[in-house]
Amino acid sequence: MFGRKKEAQLTGPLTEESLRQWLVDHLAQRIEVSPSDIDTRKSFEAYGLDSRVAVQVSGSLEKIVERRLSPGLLYEHQTIDDLSRYLAQELRLSDRTG
Repeated sequence: MFGRKKEAQLTGPLTEESLRQWLVDHLAQRIEVSPSDIDTRKSFEAYGLDSRVAVQVSGSLEKIVERRLSPGLLYEHQTIDDLSRYLAQELRLSDRTG
């Protein structure tokens, strides 16, 4: 309905690799290319993502990781590799028990 595309889904447990793959799939859908065309070391800006899309991606990621994220996350961590590494580290920290 209304031409919305089905959003990329995370498969399996939440890991750095599954986050990386979700980001690849999500970005590929957004810019309408094959996931194999996405270089995880290339900046989000190089793929033409503007601030509006960056905020939307951050919002979608919030649903995946089930916690609040900075809308500027894609500017703070400018590649898929950097962002997935950061999120994995943050999630491990929040999973520790005292």
